[in-house]
Formats: sequence, C-alpha cells, structure tokens
Amino acid sequence: MKRYFLLFLWLLAGCAGKEPEVPQAAITRVVEEMTEIMIHDVSNPPLAARFFSYACLSGYEIIARHDSVGGSMAGKLNGFPVIQHPTEIKAYSAPLAALLAMMETSQKMQPSGKRMAGYEAKFLDSCRTAGFSEDVLAGSRAYAQAISKQILAYAKKDRYNRISNYPRYQPVKGDGMWYPTPPGYFAPVEPYFKTVRPFTLDTCSQFRPAPPAAYSTDKNSAFYKLMKQNYDEKLDGDHKEIAAFWDCNPFALEDNGHLMVGMKKISPGAHWLGIAGIACEKAKVPFGRAMKINTVLALALTDGFICCWDEKYRSNRIRPETAIRQCIDPGWKPFLQTPPFPEYLSGHSTISSAAAEVLTYYLGDNFAYTDTVEEPFGLKARSFRSFRHAAEEAGISRLYGGIHFMDAIDNGREQGTKVGVWVLKTVEGKTALVAKQ
Repeated sequence: MKRYFLLFLWLLAGCAGKEPEVPQAAITRVVEEMTEIMIHDVSNPPLAARFFSYACLSGYEIIARHDSVGGSMAGKLNGFPVIQHPTEIKAYSAPLAALLAMMETSQKMQPSGKRMAGYEAKFLDSCRTAGFSEDVLAGSRAYAQAISKQILAYAKKDRYNRISNYPRYQPVKGDGMWYPTPPGYFAPVEPYFKTVRPFTLDTCSQFRPAPPAAYSTDKNSAFYKLMKQNYDEKLDGDHKEIAAFWDCNPFALEDNGHLMVGMKKISPGAHWLGIAGIACEKAKVPFGRAMKINTVLALALTDGFICCWDEKYRSNRIRPETAIRQCIDPGWKPFLQTPPFPEYLSGHSTISSAAAEVLTYYLGDNFAYTDTVEEPFGLKARSFRSFRHAAEEAGISRLYGGIHFMDAIDNGREQGTKVGVWVLKTVEGKTALVAKQ
C-alpha cells in the first residue's frame, strides 16, 4: 500500500518554526516499497532478507554516527569495514540521509530497483513541502550515496554473486528425498545459500539441528506417525485462517481454468519487518532506535535463512504432499501450496523464532499488538500477546497448512531461537533474552 500522503502529513506536522522531524514510520514506508518490488520480482525469501539487511545497514550506519544507538557495526559483523563518512557535506539531515541510503541500496541491489526511484522522487517532494531546504536535501542525498556505495561494496563480497557459477542443482533421487511439487514444479530455491557470508555466524552449520526422523513406510516408525499427524489434521476455520495468514509463499499459483497465475504474497521476512514497524509505532520508538531494531532484525532473518537452508539441502527430506500421496492417500492435498525447497527445517519456524528474540529484546516480553501486515492481501488482522506467541503460531501454521512435519517445526523453532540470541549477543555485546521454556 502506498502511503506517500500519510508520510507527507507526518512530516508537515513537525514543521512549526524548526527543522521538520522525520517519523520512525518512514522506515516502514521504505520497507514496504522494497517489498512491493520484491513481489514484482518474485524474490525468494532468503534473497529478500539479504536485500533488507544491506538496505537497513546503509541507513543504520548513518544514524549510528549521529545518534546514541550503539555505534557502527564495524568489528561486530563478519568482514564489515570501518565506514568512511563524508566530512565535506555540511547541510544534511541524518534521518533523511538514512532513508535515502536505504533507497539507494535498494535501487542498486534489487533486480527492479529502478522502481524505487519513483518513490524517492515523491518522498523528496513531500520533504520540500514540509520545509526542508534544497541544500539539506542535496546534502542528505550525497551523504546517502557515499554510505550506500560502501555498503554495496561490502555486499559484493558476501559470495552471493558466485552462486550463478555453481552447477545447476539436481534433486537427489531416492526414497524419502525431496522432489519438486505441483502445481508449478518449480526448481529448488537457493540450494547454495549456505555459501553466502553470514553477518554474525561463525559458520552456516553453527546451530546444526538434530537429524530429522528418517523416512520409513513402517506404520510404527516415527516418520509414519509424523505423516499421519499431517494426514489426520482436521482443519477448522481458525486453523485455516492461521495457515493462510502466515503463508507468505511468493511462489503460490492459482489455476484460473486456462493458465496458472501467480498470487501476490510477501516473504516471511517482509512480514516480520512489517511487525517491527507496527510495534515501533505503537511503542513510539524514536527514529534512531527504530532504525537499529529494523537492522538487527534483518540481520537475524538473513542468518536464520543461512542456517536453515544449510540444513534443508543437507537432509533433503521429502515434503508431506509427496510422502502422503506415496504412502497413504494418492489424492491428498495440503491446504497450502508446497514451497519449492526441501522440508526440514521449517523456514518460517526458524526465522520467526529468530525475529521474536530480537523484537522481544528491544521492545519487551508480553508486548501485545495487532498484526495488520496481511490486510492489503485480503487477510484479516490477528492479535498476539507477545512476539514469541506470534512465532509459535507462525510455526504451527505450517502443520495446519500441510507443508511441514512437526519435527521440522519444533527443531526449526529451536534453531531460530539460538540464531536470534547469537545475533543479539554479537551486536549488543551482552547477554540477550533467552526464550522461556
């Protein structure tokens, strides 16, 4: 949803004989614009988190120089450089420069990043109307470009660009191995994402989970019991709503009778950044702190995906849709469409738990809120008593949707919690909150 005029009104409200204030909600507006581009490009979930991370880092490094939010990420993130700030620019606004740096990085990294230029033009027009001088706007833009250039150089060294040189991934043949599922039979997504440099992790397998239940057609085996749990799940209305709310599958297709049409959906990472925006707005978090929360959250999402994807393509476990059709009922269909990658671990369980740890650390436990992120996509808002409550629901939604077995959900939640705590310890340099048992 475009909110240019709402942003304009917020900016204008701060213009009363002093330099206009930039609301923290403006960060969420940029994230929303990035999300719109990702939907257009059908960016996969791990890649989307990577885009968000570098965009947020671009904004954060400017704010860290001008706000007591904790200092630069230099010395904290793997390979992160000491950022050189331009000293020749005298007239600028740090919050404006931070937002423009996010936009600049988005434009350069996202495949259809040029679409961000249209939003940037409208944003700058609203700033002019609010009272920012041309000198401040020009200085803020130049500052943004100087920082974004350094972040983009850092991003270029994370090895993602090497993935295209790897051999085309072929699904492993054998009983219990993952294979592309209908209706799209998409190729496997990001099989080499584990090779990307993590932001805080020592290695992609730092939090390697217990192995999944081994495939078996024995009705007394652990795996068969997992299949039966999925097969026997009787979805009531609330369970269907939960599954749909957390679907976040950018690869979903709809058969209109003549051809398959892609349905407009956001990624799991975009959903959690949207939650961060809602929570920061409710808590009236200042701009600088909101910038940090979004940044650390994005870093945790990316490192969570790296860990999770490492396990996915190691265990290569079959999806419920394929297993149940082979072993129990050839006509069975899951409530949700199966995403195009191996089953174990559950990605949403992993990154949701990581996200919940970050948001709990910065905004507190038992932070009740109403999640309206999916309303633009036709789904009703849902209310939660805490971020961990939301993460638990995100995880169980995969069982209700029929796309994950329960051990992938439970162990994904455990891995994500460990990632979230690790990211916080790395960034904050002190003991972070630990999930309640």
